[in-house]
Parts: sequence; structure tokens; C-alpha cells
Amino acid sequence: MNSEAVSALVAKNPPLKAHKAKLEAMEAGAYVVHRSWGFGQIKSYDEGTQKLLIDFKDKKKHPMDPAFCITTMDVLPANHLLVRKETEPKKIAELVAENPAQLVVEALQSYPNNAATVIEMEITLAQVIGEDKFKKWWSAAKKAVAKDPRVSVPEKKTECYILRETPVSAEDEILEQFNGTRSARRRIALAEELISATAKKDLKTDLSTILAGVADAVKSSNQLDASERLYGAAVRDDLAKHVSSEASFEPTQASLIATVRDLPAIAEKIPVHFQSRFLELIKETHPIECRDILFTLLKTSQGKFTTECINFLVENDHSDELAATLKRWQTEQNLRAPVLLWVVKNRHSKKFAKLLNDLITPRLLSSIFFAIDYEALQAASARRIPLADILSEDTDLISDLLSTADPETARDLANTLMLNQGFEELTKKSLLARFIKIFPKIQSLVAADAESKEEQLLVSKASYERKREEYETIVSKKIPENSKAIATAREHGDLKENSEYKMAKQDQSVLMAQKTLLEKDLGRARVTDFKDASIDQVSAGTIVEVKNAADKATRYTILGAWDGDPDNNIISYKTALGAALLGKKVGDTVKVKTGTSEDNYTIVSIGRYADTV
Repeated sequence: MNSEAVSALVAKNPPLKAHKAKLEAMEAGAYVVHRSWGFGQIKSYDEGTQKLLIDFKDKKKHPMDPAFCITTMDVLPANHLLVRKETEPKKIAELVAENPAQLVVEALQSYPNNAATVIEMEITLAQVIGEDKFKKWWSAAKKAVAKDPRVSVPEKKTECYILRETPVSAEDEILEQFNGTRSARRRIALAEELISATAKKDLKTDLSTILAGVADAVKSSNQLDASERLYGAAVRDDLAKHVSSEASFEPTQASLIATVRDLPAIAEKIPVHFQSRFLELIKETHPIECRDILFTLLKTSQGKFTTECINFLVENDHSDELAATLKRWQTEQNLRAPVLLWVVKNRHSKKFAKLLNDLITPRLLSSIFFAIDYEALQAASARRIPLADILSEDTDLISDLLSTADPETARDLANTLMLNQGFEELTKKSLLARFIKIFPKIQSLVAADAESKEEQLLVSKASYERKREEYETIVSKKIPENSKAIATAREHGDLKENSEYKMAKQDQSVLMAQKTLLEKDLGRARVTDFKDASIDQVSAGTIVEVKNAADKATRYTILGAWDGDPDNNIISYKTALGAALLGKKVGDTVKVKTGTSEDNYTIVSIGRYADTV
């Protein structure tokens, strides 16, 4: 917009005078970001209609009122990354691939005061990198940015990345943060960063003050739990080695794990990279009881700590005791999910062949089902169960475990699967197919059991596809969108007063309920083309002519559970009228109660729906 066009607009709407500078910036060629339409470019201004014509991604030459755009659209400076992606694509692509820290520096240069919040940066960079690649790229880029002396990195998402006027070394920044915080946890974490930095190059920084601060935090702070205190003591001792300090510190690492009954709680929270050192420390502190302690820790272990415990036992010549213990736990139904997960992931490993060969049996599959069912019943949310996931994703697992099973054992395990609370109905069917591939007779046995427990639903192919599409939309689109909405709302602050968060969580409950119901219905569905329908009696797939008490004739097409179309006299066999007519013959009369009224219908004729299509 030129100055004359802006003046004409202001004359027509005087309050716009305060925004004259922004209106003048809305000139042809300028790049913009609109709150609803996203990134675009102003192509021209139509003086006749007094509208801007803007090219957005999916809307070319979209007309917009400049007065409306003042509060909903920002004009981007020429050095903004989104603009430069259009004007300097090669340069931006080069920075993305080779120098992410410089890309962030140049991004900050386009913001007022050279500062932008984490959320602002991530939104812009995601558009530059691409949503599909951004998460992985940003995970690596943040590490490079954290080491760049030109950028001050925020601790929280609500704070800002700041481009410093004077570069500060990573070490000086750590020292500054250490001296500026009273949090014992933060001081321990910063001291560990400093140890890592000093290991890479020779620093002249005096670390004795840092050592004293960490030692005091470990000894006196009431902020730390037992695992944090132990880890802090390890960082303290590593720092003492770096400064060649011969001082003795209390409490020692050994004293912090002296009480055996405290070890499972400590193991549950220690950092992953400290787990192997923790086990070595147990061996040094409890040399006689070490093996028994390790088995106790393994029994209640989680995640990577399970692997660490098993490797430690094997490396310390306890393989035979480990094999015997795993077998005993299996017999006692005490094999918990993390250990089972490790067993199935390593069942083909040559290193653990002797340890696991006797475990890969149908009994292990029973243990897996028990653990999945238990975890599902204990879970308070709809979170994924890793053991259930691997059973679905590893297509050879069931066949491996059933290799020595007899038909009766396989049938019992198949029925256990169908009753399991940890699987969706569609997943159960998929897993059951793997049983049937090995033991075909299971199909009739399990089908008979299933039919006795829950009635199947007859449905047409078209209605089944509609339900399936509805399910896929919920799972692949609505639930992920809801998860993003929850994450976004959570960033807005106090959850107790956060109405957006509460609404998003309510939506989550509704979506999860819909998903569960659809899974159950789809699992019960039997698709049919209704060609098996007979004219001897009314069934799903027949066209029935009936007369009411007033001798008025009506034709009804009775189809599947999800095929109702009352406007065209198509009814489901599950409706009151449909259910009343099922099994009846020509000449029979049925009573149908609808609300407070009761009507009589006499069957005049029966035809086949399949003959009309």
C-alpha cells in the first residue's frame, strides 16, 4: 500500500491512524504471517475494493481487509528466516544442514532486542525445516546452540533465547548459572556439565568453589532424595579428582547405599548413565551379599536398568544362577514385564543362548499374557504397554514360543489372549491369526467360545468400511490432534485454572471412549453380502411387506446392524421392528412396542435383498 492508499483508508476509518506505519509496511512483495492462514506474500492492493490480495499456501490472491489484518497479521522483516527461505533458499538449506547454531543466531537477529521465546523459535524453525524432520533436527541442533557462546539458552520454555552482545564461553556461563542458583539439583547438574567441559580442554577456571558448593548440597540440602544424593556424591567425587583435591567428604557414596533395603528405591530413580557405576558400587560396598542384592534389583527393574543388571550378573560369572532364577520366577509367575521384554528381545542372541534356551516355551507366552493383563489392570491411563507392542510388532514371536506346544496348550493360550485386557479387539484378531496359522483347528474352537460370550454383528461391507474409516480418523487424526492440544494448553501455566487444558482432557476422555467402543464393535462385526438370506422366513437381507391393523401395507428392507436408513424404509435387524420380524414367516403377526404405543404387523410377503442389487 502506498502512502496515498493508506491516507485514503485512514480518512475513511480514523482510528487506523495509530497503525499507519504498519499499514505502509503492507506493500506488494512483503512477506507476512497471518494468525489463521499462516505464511504468505502480499501480491497487490486493490484500491477499488480497498483489499489486499495475498498469496497463502492454499489460497492464491486471497482478498483481505487491511484494517482486519492489523491485529491478525504481522509483516515480516527481510531478514526473517521464513522470508529468507523464499529469497535465499540455498543459503538457508546450507545452514540447516551444516550450521544449525548459526541458523539460530541469524533467526534471533530478526527479532526485536535479538530475543525470542522457545515457543516462538520452535514454531518458526519447524516451518523452515518441515514438520516431519523438525523434531529430530532440533534435538541435535539444541546441543550445538547450547555450546555457542553467542547464545544464552533458556532453562524453561516460557523464557527466551537471547543473542548476546558479547559472547560468553560455555564454562563461564555454567559458572554464572551455578553461582546464581540455590537449587541443589541444579548445582549438581551444572557441576557435571563443567566436568564434561574440562575433560575436553585445559581450563584455568578455579573449580574449588564449585566443589565446595556441590559438597555442601550433598551433605546439607533437604531438597534431594536418596538417589539424587548418591548421584550428587558421585559428581562431587569426580570433581574432586579434577581439581586433585585430597579432602574427604561426608556422606561417602558407600555410606549412602549401606542399607540394603533402600537400594530398590534408589535404583528406580538413578540416571541411566549412572546405572553401571551404581552396580559396581554395590559390589564394592556389599561384596558378600552382592549377588542376592542384584537378583532383588533385577526382579523390580525397569527399562535399561534391567539390561544393566543382567549384563552385570553375566559378566560376574552368575549366568547359571541367573538361568535358574529366571526359570523359577517363570514357574512362580513372578517374571515381570521389563524382564520378559528383555528375554524376548534377546531370544536369538548367541551371547545369551545358554541362558534363554530353556525359557523360550509356551509357558513364556503364558507369562507374557499374565504380565500384560496385570499391567493393563494397574494402568490408570490409556498408555501403551511395551510388552504388548512387541508381541504385535515381532511377527515371529508367537510362532517361536509355540514351536513346542500341543494343540490343547495352544487353544488354552488363544483363549487367554481373547480374555486379555491389554489388547485392543482388532489386535487380538491379528494375533489370533498367528495362532490359527500354526494350529488351524483353533479357529473353530475359539470362534465357538467367542460366539458363546458375545453376539456377532452382521454388517454390510459399505457400513463396515464407514465404521473402519471413522475408527482410523479417530486414531490417526483426532487423537494426535488432541494430544497436541493438551501439550499446547499445558504450556499456558497453572493446570488448575487452565480451562483450555481441562477441555482438551475432556475431549481426550470422549475420544478414548469412542475408540474403545469402535474397536469392540469392529471386533464383533461379520461382513456379509446377504446372499445367504432365504425367503422361507425373515432374516437380515430380506425385504418384508407388512400390513398394520388399518390394512396399510409397507415394505421394509432389513439389513445389517449399521445399515439403518428410515427415510428409505431400510432398517437394522437390531431395531425393535427388525428384531420382532426375525424368524417369522408369511402370515405371521407380530406385536411391536414403540414408546407408549403397541402396533400389530402381519407379514404379507418375503423377498431377497440380494436379488434387487
